[in-house]
Amino acid sequence: MTVQLKKPAPAGAVAITAIDRAGFAALAKTLPASTRRWLATNGFSGAPDSFCLVPDGEGKLVEVFAGVAHATHPFALAALPMALPLGNYKLSDQGLAIDAEAAALSWELGGYQFDLYKPRRREPATLVLPPSPEAQRGLAQATVIAATRDLVNTPAEHMGPEELAQAAQLVAKQHGAKFSAVVGDALLKKNFPAIHAVGRASTRAPRLIELNWGKAKDPLIAIVGKGVCFDTGGLDIKSPDGMRQMKKDMGGAANALGLASLVMALKLPVRLQVLIPAVENSIAGNAYRPGDVIKTRKGLHIEIGNTDAEGRVVLSDALAYASEAKPELIIDMATLTGAARVALGAQLPALFAKHHDTARDLVDLGFKMDDPMWHMPLWAPYKAGIESTIGDIVNTGKSALAGAINAALFLEYFVPENQDWLHIDLFAWNDTARAGRPIGGEAQTIRTLLAYLEQRFATA
Repeated sequence: MTVQLKKPAPAGAVAITAIDRAGFAALAKTLPASTRRWLATNGFSGAPDSFCLVPDGEGKLVEVFAGVAHATHPFALAALPMALPLGNYKLSDQGLAIDAEAAALSWELGGYQFDLYKPRRREPATLVLPPSPEAQRGLAQATVIAATRDLVNTPAEHMGPEELAQAAQLVAKQHGAKFSAVVGDALLKKNFPAIHAVGRASTRAPRLIELNWGKAKDPLIAIVGKGVCFDTGGLDIKSPDGMRQMKKDMGGAANALGLASLVMALKLPVRLQVLIPAVENSIAGNAYRPGDVIKTRKGLHIEIGNTDAEGRVVLSDALAYASEAKPELIIDMATLTGAARVALGAQLPALFAKHHDTARDLVDLGFKMDDPMWHMPLWAPYKAGIESTIGDIVNTGKSALAGAINAALFLEYFVPENQDWLHIDLFAWNDTARAGRPIGGEAQTIRTLLAYLEQRFATA
C-alpha cells in the first residue's frame, strides 16, 4: 500500500498543503515572504496536478504545495506519489481540507503501475493518513480499481476464458460468494446456445461464469459483464489496427467484477447474481458465420449480419438468464460498440436505461463523483433497422448510423418489458495518460454505480 493509516504520522513526515486556484491567492498572503517568492519563482498557482517542493535554507525538503481541482476530487493527489521523493508525507492543516476518501483513493491510484511483465520504474512515496472509515473506503475502491485495470491490461495469452473464471472464483472466495461455471458443450445442454456459438471456434472453451452472494431476504441485483477475452472479429476479421487492443474486449466483465467486489466488500443489503459470458471470438473451421441463424436461450433467433458484433450475441443469453429470476435491477457492462466511442470518446461511457429519471440521476451523480457517463436513448423507431427477414432479429443494423443505439435495442429484446435495466457501453481503457490514470485498462462508472446502489438499496 502507498497509503498508511496511522496516527500520529511518523516523525519527519513532510506536510503537503493542497490548494485550488481560487484559494491560492488568499493562502499566499498568509505564507512567509520567502515561501511566497519561492512559489512565484516556480510558477505555482494551484493548478490541478501541479506541485512545488519547498526547501529550507539548507536545501532540505520541508513542505509540498499541491494544486487540486477540489477537495473531493477522486484524483486530487494522484500526480504526487510517483513524482515526490521517496519518503513519508502527511496532509497539512492549511489550505484545502482534502476529503479522506479522496485522499486515500487518489494517492493509491497515483501509485498504480501494471508490473506483471515489466519492473516498476520506482516505488511510490507514502502518504500517512489518520485511520477513518472514509479513508478505508477510499483504499477499498482503489484496490478494486487496480484489480480491474490489471484484468484488462493482462494480454489474452494469460487472460482467456479459463483465467477470467479463475479471477472471478478468487473474488468469490474473498467475499464468501458461491461460484459456478458452465463450460464448453455443457452450454448447449444448459441452454446457452448463443454463448456457445460465438466461442466454439477457440481451443479455449467458452463458458458462463456465475457468482451468487447475499441473503435471500434482500433485493436481487444482477450484474452482467461482456467477457470476450480476445476478439479477432471472427470470419469478418478485424484489421490489424482494430485487433491490436482486443485483449480489452473483456473490459465489461472486469468492471462487472469490480462493481460486485465493492458491493460485497461494503456489505450492501442486496443479493448479487454476477454473470459473465466468457469467450474468445476466434477463426476456425467451426466458427460461426455471417448469415447463420443462432437460437438463443430466450427462443429468439439471431441472424448473424457480422461475426464482429459478437458481444451482443453472448450477452443475449446472459441477459435472458438474469431476467428469469426477476431481479430488482439488471446492470450490464460491455465494451460493445465503436459507435459509442465515436459519439462520446474514451472517457465518457454511454448509458442506456429503461427509465429516463434513473438515467438523469445517474448522469448527475456521475459528474458529481468525477466518474461520468452520458445518457443515450433506446429509440424504439430504430428497431426496424435490426429486423431480420429470416430470423427474429439481426445482430447488425441496416446502416452504420446509430450503432450504439442499435446494439442497445438488440439487447433490449432479451430483457422483459417491465424489467428495470441499465446498459453501459464503455471503453475500459485510457488512451491518454492523466494523473492516476496511465494509458491502459480502466475502471469506469463503478464508483458512480456503487453510490447509486447505496442510495437506492441501503435502506431496502
